[in-house]
Amino acid sequence: MKITLKITSLVIASLVLAITAAGCSSLGVKDEGQPNETTNANATAHDKPIKLRIMWWGSQARHDATLKILDLYTKEHPNVTFETQYQGFDGYLDKLTTQAAAKNAPDIIQMDAAWLADWNGRGQLADLSSLNTKDIDPKVLDTGKYNGKLTAVPLGFNAWGMIYDKAALEKLGVAEPKDGYTWDDYFKMVEEIKPKLHKGQYVIKDGTTDTEQYAAFQLSKGKGWPITADGKFNYDKETWLEWTKKFAQLRKEGVVPPPDVQLADKDLDPTADMLVNGNLLFKGLHAAQVSAYDSLKPGAIGVAAMPQGVQAGGWLKATFYFSISQDSQYKEESMKFIDWFINDQKAGEIGGTTRGIPISNNVLEFLKPAFSIGDKLTVEMINKTALNSQVFNPGPPGWADFGKEAKDIREQLMFEKMTPEQAYDALMKAAKKYEK
Repeated sequence: MKITLKITSLVIASLVLAITAAGCSSLGVKDEGQPNETTNANATAHDKPIKLRIMWWGSQARHDATLKILDLYTKEHPNVTFETQYQGFDGYLDKLTTQAAAKNAPDIIQMDAAWLADWNGRGQLADLSSLNTKDIDPKVLDTGKYNGKLTAVPLGFNAWGMIYDKAALEKLGVAEPKDGYTWDDYFKMVEEIKPKLHKGQYVIKDGTTDTEQYAAFQLSKGKGWPITADGKFNYDKETWLEWTKKFAQLRKEGVVPPPDVQLADKDLDPTADMLVNGNLLFKGLHAAQVSAYDSLKPGAIGVAAMPQGVQAGGWLKATFYFSISQDSQYKEESMKFIDWFINDQKAGEIGGTTRGIPISNNVLEFLKPAFSIGDKLTVEMINKTALNSQVFNPGPPGWADFGKEAKDIREQLMFEKMTPEQAYDALMKAAKKYEK
């Protein structure tokens, strides 16, 4: 997949002014539980007033952009208005789950990959297979399928890759990672860098507790995902021991931070992020976070795919999805809106990258000239990962609590309260409670 894109800032400004001048449609949060309203029963099907309920989470920028997009849709489809619910991520799933249990979920729902298995297993999501998805990369589109049917359409591109402080590497005289670099190349590089650093500086984080990094390592060995999509424990013992013993060595050599220092690191916190503060050189990261790092460390960020083994280590995925509630009375109209949302250039222009890099290659082509440096870095990481990537595994249903247990086991190992062998046995024992 190659992401290439044609627009000007003047066009964006003109469009926003035009939308503002045109006025707003009837949008807002209404009392939960209020049913969808229809009036004028004698109207034709095309003109019949319809109110679609839509729910999403995100930043204020995403909220503002979404409201403008909904206004534009109502302007182009005057019989359709929206009842909106939006908030931050915390508490979003609890609220949505409560509504769904009462069969009162919104018609259109922003969904996370981690929830899809459970929602599909309960039959709560409608079939979206008739959507126009020809401009979406199949590897990403397939992450929204369940039993061969599309029930969640991706809204933005994402990838699991690597960011690094390229400005620091230049000062140290160290070459940036090349496309196709291996784990052997990676570990050799980080060990060679450590003697060049000052006290309190580290090359990489301790991968003992990093589930994504370990998954990338095991995938690159050709051993599959540590937990399979159908809910089987698949940590390869030999690979696990190689990984954890390597980081035990790197802890002793001071290449990675001590456990207490590592646990204090907070991604994108201006005061606590070790890479932002110059105390770390590399981090595994989702592409959707790259532009935020560039804003905190302008001009200093470089991106790469994950290292390779006999296979690729990284994967493409969606930022999140739109789904339609199986209980919706307006599946057809909801489908029409989602089709328009992902494929319309004007909608894409307003939304920009508030939901990640636009999922439609056609819309992406249209937008590229207006992208910031951070946006272009995001595209670069996705392109590098797409050259050779794994198929994303959103995880099996019913395994959410295993992640909490695994985190505790990994941290005990990092603090050397157990051996790698003991940690493996503990993970395997914990997994038995979730396997079916």
